[in-house]
Amino acid sequence: MTLIALLVGVAYPSAVSGIESIRLRSTADNVVNFLNAAIDHAERRQQVVEVWIAPKDNTLIARSPDQGFARRLDLPEPFHITAVRPFAEVAPDEPRRFLMYPGGTIPRIGVEISGTDGRKREVDVDPLTGMPRNVSVVPGSEAAAPVSPPVKSLSGGGR
Repeated sequence: MTLIALLVGVAYPSAVSGIESIRLRSTADNVVNFLNAAIDHAERRQQVVEVWIAPKDNTLIARSPDQGFARRLDLPEPFHITAVRPFAEVAPDEPRRFLMYPGGTIPRIGVEISGTDGRKREVDVDPLTGMPRNVSVVPGSEAAAPVSPPVKSLSGGGR
């Protein structure tokens, strides 16, 4: 009995951590599928699709102007949207809006999701391919660090 209790005591934290990791990946995959549906709808139906990402509400919303396409994704507890990229000069928990134009360039979007154990995943949309992807965020990596907004040049560029 003591051996079984010891094995369970050693294996339990690792099993719980593994399950949380799988749930985080699954949640990030749901965000990938959500964004992919919005991009696909814009291309196939030739309609503009507006995507709202609301970190405070832990929600993503996509809709077309005629309301023929309307989707909502609420992230399950204990996962939260911790950052939306590219960074903007708005409060971090304010909703961000992105437009998907048919035949146009898809905007670069990054949604960072974290769990209670500190693990993070990021869903990125590559504007060149228009494909969202789910990537793991390593603490201390460039993906986890805030990026400063670009500085506008005051020079005219001429001589």
